[in-house]
Amino acid sequence: MPLKSDEFYILKAIKAAHKGLGKTSPNPPVGAVVVDPQSGEIIAKGYHRAYGKPHAEREALAKAGKRARGAFLYVTLEPCCHYGKTPPCTEAILEAGIKRVVCGIRDPNPIACNGLNLLKEKGVDVKVGVCSSEVKYLTRFFLSKILRGRPWIIVKSAQSLDGRIAVSSGDSKWISGEKALKFSHKLRAQVDAIVVGKKTVLADNPELTTRFVKGKNPLRIILDSKVSLDPDLKVFEVSRDKRTILVCGEEVPEEKIQPFLKRGVEIWKIPLIEGKINLKAFVEKALKENILSILVEGGGNLQGAFLREGLIDEVFVAIAPMLIGDSEGIFSFSARPLKTLSQATKLYNSTIKKLGKDFLFHGFTQEGYKLLNTPLESL
Repeated sequence: MPLKSDEFYILKAIKAAHKGLGKTSPNPPVGAVVVDPQSGEIIAKGYHRAYGKPHAEREALAKAGKRARGAFLYVTLEPCCHYGKTPPCTEAILEAGIKRVVCGIRDPNPIACNGLNLLKEKGVDVKVGVCSSEVKYLTRFFLSKILRGRPWIIVKSAQSLDGRIAVSSGDSKWISGEKALKFSHKLRAQVDAIVVGKKTVLADNPELTTRFVKGKNPLRIILDSKVSLDPDLKVFEVSRDKRTILVCGEEVPEEKIQPFLKRGVEIWKIPLIEGKINLKAFVEKALKENILSILVEGGGNLQGAFLREGLIDEVFVAIAPMLIGDSEGIFSFSARPLKTLSQATKLYNSTIKKLGKDFLFHGFTQEGYKLLNTPLESL
């Protein structure tokens, strides 16, 4: 078959990168394909499988072997040219004899040291900016760390058509259907951490693990300023693949913490504001611990608190075709009183699609939208 468009092959690289979602942090997921420029055949594909494992380019080139000489390489993110956990990819590209390199976006990490410029200086034809929007979304957790110095924060909620996540008694099982539930677990498998508050733990006694799809468990983070939860709850059952962090105030006495430490639960002491966890301080601590993505699955108060602090980047809302009609029902975002509609948080690039019996809304706050529109497409 003849050589297809650059977009065609970058989309193939993006698809390959998806296999590494949730496994590469703090590195970004990256995909690469090696293409025969004469026939258009994809010779080999590669993706970054895990932190410390070979990068996508090296995996694809190793599979291609001698056929890589004179071939084109399509990769989602600019190849690195520094020594880290693995040798520089630019070195492998030059040794393999690749003729042309096409990338989705530049790597904004200062230590990446302009891999495309180095390749260009060595006589390799380079191009960047192909399917850049799709690649930025793929690598948004990494971009958030490098460009803003904070994790990417997703809020996921399930609600009725009239905006309730539970009736006044607290009962919420189940508002959304099976496909929406499976989608929630897919998100869990992709992020570094999931965050809920004390009320969610008390109401549901959840495990907060990944169960309905194949994938890793997220780091489970529980916000409980005074440590009033029972250490025997399910979420505090810790094992090698199930870590839990309890976030509390700085003044909590050691005797309250000891039962959790004995179970293997990690403790973060964070400053309080008006008796509540200082979310900005919590987010700073999370980044220091190499947590690049956070899924907020708590109730209306916790989601509202993240909204109030301007810490939300991305929103998923599963909307069930039901009207609860409970005047005292629990709303999905209980942030603050507003005087005018102009104070509302606007969402951008929003979409809605059918998801089983439900509808899935997806959108970005101004903060998230701004990051995804950072120019990373020029040499």
